Amino acid sequence: MNRPRLLQMGVVSVLAGALVAGGALAQSPTPPGGSVQPAPTRPGMMPHHPMAPGPMPHGTMMPSGAPATPGVPTVPGQDAFGAIVEIVRILDADPQTDWSHVDLERLRQHLIDMNEVVLRAEVKTSPVPGGLLMDVIGVGRTESAIRAMLVPHATELDQMPGLAAKTEPIAGGVRLTVTARDAEDGKAVARVRGLGFIGLLTLGAHHQSHHLAMARGQTMPGHGQ
Repeated sequence: MNRPRLLQMGVVSVLAGALVAGGALAQSPTPPGGSVQPAPTRPGMMPHHPMAPGPMPHGTMMPSGAPATPGVPTVPGQDAFGAIVEIVRILDADPQTDWSHVDLERLRQHLIDMNEVVLRAEVKTSPVPGGLLMDVIGVGRTESAIRAMLVPHATELDQMPGLAAKTEPIAGGVRLTVTARDAEDGKAVARVRGLGFIGLLTLGAHHQSHHLAMARGQTMPGHGQ
């Protein structure tokens, strides 16, 4: 390489170094005390770029709005499994739990029945004075699940204010009839019919307490399980 070329490259390197040093000094002035102050941030500006090296400050929000703190998944991936996870946590947290009576398999079988009724039962509905008649049928495990769940649930519905409910056995399942106690109350009648089979099945807060009682090995009068 000739001498003029070497001189030209040296001048360029010196100029580049001077520009970088000058920019750094202009952006980060050193106060009299000798410590470097962090660059000011505007409201809403992230103090640490997510791609910068080093850990992100605790509480920093990712673009999605979710906290950027490490953790574990919270969704169990299967509803019945999640229900049992919740029950186990309750039992573990209760010092009065008698583990010699705990029966989680009983609860698992009940949750299987719930799955059969909710997802596999065939339901034929027809309006009756004051409410709705529902023929709920299935085969195999579905049929037995219908009988195990609907009969006690009708008892629960019948104890609720404003509702009357009854069941009778039919081939392949159960006939469930639910009516408003005041057949002249148009809104109450419309509610029963609007809820339909699956909506009526959700009424009442006894499901959760029923599950806990089953897991504890307790007997619930009127329930087939």
